[in-house]
This record gives sequence, structure tokens and C-alpha cells, in this order.
Amino acid sequence: MSMPYGGHEAKLYYVEETTYGVTPATPAMHGIGSVISVDPILNPSNIKVRGTGSRDLQFIKRGLRQADLKVNYHPHTLFMADLTLLNSYSIEIVYEKASGIFALLYQGCRINNVTAECSVEDCLKMTTDFIGRNAGILTTKVGQSYTDHEAAIPFYESYVKKNTVTLERVTDFKFEIANNLKRIPVIRGQDGYMLKYLTARHRDLSGEVTFNFETDEEFDDAINDNEFSLEFGLGGTNKANFVGCKWQNVSTPTRIEDLVALKAPFVAKGPVSIS
Repeated sequence: MSMPYGGHEAKLYYVEETTYGVTPATPAMHGIGSVISVDPILNPSNIKVRGTGSRDLQFIKRGLRQADLKVNYHPHTLFMADLTLLNSYSIEIVYEKASGIFALLYQGCRINNVTAECSVEDCLKMTTDFIGRNAGILTTKVGQSYTDHEAAIPFYESYVKKNTVTLERVTDFKFEIANNLKRIPVIRGQDGYMLKYLTARHRDLSGEVTFNFETDEEFDDAINDNEFSLEFGLGGTNKANFVGCKWQNVSTPTRIEDLVALKAPFVAKGPVSIS
């Protein structure tokens, strides 16, 4: 009798594509870090056709295939530098038992959105949303070799700098890079149900820093329309640097039973670099 798969029987690997949507032959596959959760979604975008003579649908035709993938993970340095790029990847999710494997292969994946978060007494986490061109099912692994790159960066190996000065009041931070990718299909004979282009539009750079409320510095920045840079430590020598930043708003919710925290969402003009 077959048994359901558990999360402990699943692993995720990726390889960069040379040609968009085409998995390299006998690739060397790599992990992106310690995966917390992965959510592969395949939407055939069914076209529902009605006609006279019936209350019910007359046809259900597949529309534009949408292959989406959301991964929450503790990042490894190997993948960090790619987060600001528009490379395309083949991503394989392998579900493996002693009796064999079941695998999903997502091709032509580009990063639509990435969010990094860190809080005291926790590790750095990232959530990356990929948009793919196609998805398929495998019964054998696509890679020639597989390398796991497990990672966990605790909060005390991170930092936040404003204009190169380390801030000593931060309890939480997050930042987000949104590429706003657009699926572009065209009318054509072969594989017309798959997109032809996956194009980046305007980019949004934003985030939020939470402080212990000890100074009015962030209120001063907002009142005086100050611009600054923010640098976030990502473990070791790795960092994300945002320039042209301004606070979106500054708030200090105050309650009698707790210490006062200052929340300061920001938006960045850019560019952003991750190294």
C-alpha cells in the first residue's frame, strides 16, 4: 500500500539555465539553503466555454499555463548574489522514498519577488516567489549530481547600518525586492498555451525596520525629508545595500503594559546590491 509523502521526504534543487526554459543536459544541481517550506502551484487557466442550448459548460479548454513556486528558506550564500538578477532557473522538487521518487521540474523560473526577514532570537529567513514557464513530472532525477547547501544565519550574525553607522536599537527588519514580472503569451501554433516571454517591469524596493524607541532620530528623518542608505548584514561578509531610502512613515504604538517600539517602513529609490 502506498503511503503519503512527508515534508522530510522532499528536497529542492536548482540550476541556472543557459537558454530560457531549457534545463541544461546532465546538470549539477544545488540547494538554495535550508528549505522551510515549498509551495509548487500549476494553474492551467482553464477557459470555460458556454453556448446556447445548455445550462452547463460545453467545453473546458486549457488557457495560459501558469507555473508558480514559493519557497521559504534559510538562505545559503551561493544563491544570495542571484537575488537581484533576472537569471532563469530550472527548479526540481524531489519527493523520495525507498521505493522510488516523484519529482516536479519547473523550467524557465525567474524571481518575481523576494522578502528577507530577521528578528531577535531567530534566524534570517527568505521567501522567494518564482514564476516559471513550464512544469513537468519526472520519475528519475534530472541532475547528474546534487549538492545540499544547508544554512542558518542567527540574528547575532546580522546587523543594520544607516549611512554606514551600525544601529544598536533594531529588534526586527525585513526588506523586499519586487521585479513585477509580466507573463507575455503570443498566438502561435506550437506550445501556444505556454508564455513566450517573462519580462521585468518597474522594480519596487521596500522594507521595514523595528526599533526599541530610544531616540527621535526617525521622526526627525521623516519631518526633514532626509534620504539615507540602509545596509543589512546577511551573515559573514554578505550584505544587502539599499540607497536613496526614505521612511514611508514612523509610528510608536504605546501601551501601558509594554515597552514602546518604533516601526519605520521604508522605500528605496535604488539601486540595490546583494553581495
